[in-house]
Amino acid sequence: MTILSLLRYPDPRLRQPAPPAALPDPGVSAVAADLAETLAAHGAIGLTAPHAGLPVRVTVIRLGPDAPLATYVNPEVVWASSETARHREGSVAMPGVDEEVERPARVRVRFQDLDGTPRQIAAEGFLAACLQHEIDQLDGVFWTERLSRLKRERLLKRFGKVQRG
Repeated sequence: MTILSLLRYPDPRLRQPAPPAALPDPGVSAVAADLAETLAAHGAIGLTAPHAGLPVRVTVIRLGPDAPLATYVNPEVVWASSETARHREGSVAMPGVDEEVERPARVRVRFQDLDGTPRQIAAEGFLAACLQHEIDQLDGVFWTERLSRLKRERLLKRFGKVQRG
């Protein structure tokens, strides 16, 4: 396993949709293992292959240090509640800043495991927000696009200050 180098905002590759992964494939399993190692090294909650400049539809999520790691290949939201919830979000591509994002409170996500077996998960709360955040990234939608223009501009100013030190 390898700790991968991560892209930094505003790298244009962060806005590129990731093509589907063909499964089963040892290369996809290796990407997932490297993502898991990288996630742990950065203390992140979720990480996608595009965060590391890899154009494949794979994400790993661990909600906490003692929580199990989950790998989602080719995930897609197939249902979202009309009820919404707010959670603080950030990105390893934009360290040092975060903001509240409003998203559907509950979702159903279809994906494949590393063997190619189709799966589905119903999620609510923080897991639902994390899944939506990472699936957005796989779709080429950077999380800041979910903010109002004013919040996004303020966040970008804060990020600029963080980068300058």
